[in-house]
Amino acid sequence: MSKTVIGLNDAKAVKRYSGFLAVDTARKSYFSKKFMGVGETASMPIQMLTQLESDAGEQITYDLSMQLRMQPVEGDQPLEGQEEGLSFYTDNLYIDQMRGGVNVGGRMTRKRTLHNLREIARRRQSEWWARVFDELFFMYLSGSRGINADYIFPLSYTGFANNSMSAPDTPDHILFTATSGGSIPANAAAVDNTCTMKLSTFDRLQAKATMMGGGVQGTPQIQPVMVDGEEHYVLVMTPWDEYNVRTSTSTGQWLDIQKAAATALGKSSPIFKGGLGMYNNIVLHSHKSVIRFSNYGAGANLAASRSLFLGEQAAVMAFGSPGTGLRFDWVETDRDNKNQVVISTSTIVGVKKTTFNGKDYGVIAVDSYAADPG
Repeated sequence: MSKTVIGLNDAKAVKRYSGFLAVDTARKSYFSKKFMGVGETASMPIQMLTQLESDAGEQITYDLSMQLRMQPVEGDQPLEGQEEGLSFYTDNLYIDQMRGGVNVGGRMTRKRTLHNLREIARRRQSEWWARVFDELFFMYLSGSRGINADYIFPLSYTGFANNSMSAPDTPDHILFTATSGGSIPANAAAVDNTCTMKLSTFDRLQAKATMMGGGVQGTPQIQPVMVDGEEHYVLVMTPWDEYNVRTSTSTGQWLDIQKAAATALGKSSPIFKGGLGMYNNIVLHSHKSVIRFSNYGAGANLAASRSLFLGEQAAVMAFGSPGTGLRFDWVETDRDNKNQVVISTSTIVGVKKTTFNGKDYGVIAVDSYAADPG
């Protein structure tokens, strides 16, 4: 009886596994499956730009059209010569290659196991790529690598593909959680151990986003994510921040927060799925990879986190086809006189926080005291 065998370097395997890898990675990536939309009109925190997937190039330029500033001409005063020109701010995103690989072992290793090593390599690499992308988003949106010990990227990492990380601009796009007495720290050194995440932090964020300067002041105003005609923001915090909020709320208050999300319009939207709840139209999320620090407070020895308050187009991402017409390339090679099989994957990609006129566009960094409650 004959059977189909897809061997090393078979074109069918290469294309099949390359496509599977792209789908798996998107499903497993926290940001991709919850907060990403495709195209310039997508109302999501992460905007996928597709111009370089089929066209040559390493850079995408995109613009923000600012609000008009001119005073109205009244009565019969002439308008000629007083018209205002359109004002645009520009940002750029670069792409470059990233690669990873798995050595599935020698001929006897493959002989001793019944596992499909190619399939296992695909699953492990899709998980790895999802971590890579999520860590890039957390670092770029935060403007810092932080001290997170479980990151793939080293503590010295400063960015990729000529897209430099930029710290939150002050005072518009950073907010320090208030002390228990209500005073607001002016900087990281003024943070103390009462500056934990609170419901009042959510209210301050909503007010700050609503009253942000807008185009007349040259400050791009953070835009809410639109879900079924309703305006929402997203806040991603650490589980330690989540713990602080849960334990500081009065009896029944956290249940009300969860009910608000359960009964909201558009609750089937990805931004609601897996969320903690909703407060003041802010959809609350928790994730262990939120950037953390260890040098806050007057003694530079307090633990802190940088939660992310997200509106539309907080960050952008773009792929360039690595030559296969797919977002990932899959290559199987042999070594040691064909004894070992190595499966490598690669992609051409870029990630960046959106900034216009030197200011962040769709994200506010929220710095809080956040220590292990254990």
